[in-house]
Parts: sequence; structure tokens; C-alpha cells
Amino acid sequence: MKKLWVFIKKEAIHIIRDKRTLMVLLIMPLAQILIFGYVITTEINQARIGIFNKANDYAGYQLVNRLAASGYFKIGKMIDNPEEMEASLRKGEVRMVVVIPSEFGKRQAESSGVEVQLVADASEANSAQMLVNYARSIITRFDAENGLSGRASEIPVTIETRMFYNPALKGVFMSVPGIMAMILILISAMMTSISITREKEYGSMEILLVSPLKPWQIIVGKVAPYIILSFINAVTILLVGIFIFKVPMEGSWWWLTIINILYILLSLSLGIFISTVSASQMVAMFISLFALLLPTVLLSGFIYPIENMPVLLRWLSSIMPPRYYIQAVKSIMFKAGSFMSIWKELLIFAAFIVAFMALSIKNFKVRLS
Repeated sequence: MKKLWVFIKKEAIHIIRDKRTLMVLLIMPLAQILIFGYVITTEINQARIGIFNKANDYAGYQLVNRLAASGYFKIGKMIDNPEEMEASLRKGEVRMVVVIPSEFGKRQAESSGVEVQLVADASEANSAQMLVNYARSIITRFDAENGLSGRASEIPVTIETRMFYNPALKGVFMSVPGIMAMILILISAMMTSISITREKEYGSMEILLVSPLKPWQIIVGKVAPYIILSFINAVTILLVGIFIFKVPMEGSWWWLTIINILYILLSLSLGIFISTVSASQMVAMFISLFALLLPTVLLSGFIYPIENMPVLLRWLSSIMPPRYYIQAVKSIMFKAGSFMSIWKELLIFAAFIVAFMALSIKNFKVRLS
């Protein structure tokens, strides 16, 4: 064990001496969580909208004030005619225009039915749909309180909406598990594969194999520093999420640690497998980025809902480890999940680890022969 410890220490010193790589590995997760938390968000906040108020009466101004007071919208422009409305949308001055019809207050008082038109810039389809949904929700509540449609007294039904686990619908709640999944698998798998491939590329792997170290000790010595780095990054992301973005931690730290350990081991085994099929560091990096980064972002449910994907992509997502990691972390952090809620993910991780290690051993023996 003394020889193993000396080898681990040597690998750690090698990483520490590479200041630029070390800084990237430590700063990248912090930068990403801040970017996703503050910049990349699916929430509507102070979106610039235009108001085409044909009525210019008290009821119309009430509705405008209600939209502005919501905090979701900022009245960016008062519009006087249809041509100005189209020009404002084309120039990007506003993202949506609310058209309040003439005689708005009078028709409201008579309960004769009022149609408020929402004209959105759909060049960004998802954003436009969200703007329309937010505005429709506000106008619907205004309708119920003031009887715009004349149905408030006929249908005495009140809809009460409650959002469990993320009441404010904050996008950063999804960012924390997603960034952890991406960072851990990239650092553990990519850096491990590059580290081992470097030894083969420089011809020093043969020297290590004839050294007093056993093959498993060489592998452990290579991956141990990246386990520590991965844990540091996981803790960094969690602390930023919890203390800066107020992401809740409702479940057990014990089960969160277990799921992180298994995910890191899975990523390391994947990195070892990549190193057995890569002839150079460049190839290892390319395979790691192509096989890990894009699938983690696109097919894990991190950004795009899996349920909305085509059948083929849903099938591909089912063999992506980050998908199950994100599900498990969300269950633990937001729903106070225990073993019974994550046992499937634990089994899937164990199966992936066994499969990748078996393939790595097979490929390694073939290369030696």
C-alpha cells in the first residue's frame, strides 16, 4: 500500500503543477453554476412588452397596471396603431404586444364579453409561448375578479394551483443537478482517459507495467486524484446552489453522497474504457467530449424534457448515465427521497460500472497480447 500511496502522491503533484488545467477544473463548475443560475434561465422576468390600448379607459389602465405589477413584464412601449405594433416587434423593441379592444370598460360593465389579443414575436418559439402563457394567466385572473367575459357569475368555480417541490418555478433548481452531472462525468471520464492515454502515447505505460506496482494499483493511482477533484466540484456546486440560489436540500446527505460516489465511479470506469480504445490524448478528448458533453446536455433531461423527445432519442436517453443521476439527485434534494426512491438508479449505476470495467479489461488484455 505504501507504493500505491507514493504513486497517488506523484499523480496528485503532477496535476497540481499544471496550474492552468487545475484552475480550469476548479473554476469551471463555479462559473457554470453562476451562468446557469443568473443568465441561462427559463423564467420570465421583466420582459419588455408593448401596449396597444384602443380603449384608453379606466378598466384598460387597470389591466395594464396588473400586467406591470406582476414583475414578469415591463411596459416597454405604448403603441398607437397596427403599423407601429408590427414595426416594434420586427425591430425587437418589444417581445409581445397586448391589444386592449375599444370600449373595454363599457363592455366589461355590460358583461358582453371582451377579447384581449396577445401578439408575440414567435421567432423564439419557446419564449413566445411562455410570454403568452404568463400573460393569459394574469388576464384570466383579472377576468375572474372583474367579470370581463360575463361568465364569472355563471360558473362559480375557482382553480387553485399549487406547485410542489419548486413553488417559484426557479430554473436554477434544474441547473444544480444538471451541472453536477455534466461536470462530474466530464472531469472523471475525460481527465482519466487523457491521463491513462498520455502514458501509452509517451511509451511510459510499459514502464509502469513492469514496475513493482500491480495493474490495478496503476489504475487506482491514476484515478484517485480525480475522485478528490470531482468531490470538491460537487461540494462547490451544492454550496453555491444552496446558499446563493436557495436551492433546497430536503433529503439525506448520506444518500446524496452514495449516489455521487457511484456516479463518479461510473464516470471513472467509462474514462478507463475510453482510454483502452484511444491511441492518443486527442482521440480520447474527442471521444469524451462527443460521447459525454452533448448527450449530457441534450439527452439527459437537463435542458429538454425527455417526454417531448422522439421515440429514438428517448431510447438513446435511456442508456445515458447522467439521466439517472439527475433523477436521483432531484429526488433526494427536492422530494426528500430515500433508498426506495433511488434504488433503481443505484442498480443502473452498478450495472454500468460492471459493464465498462469488463469491456476495459477485455480491451486491455487484447492490446497487451
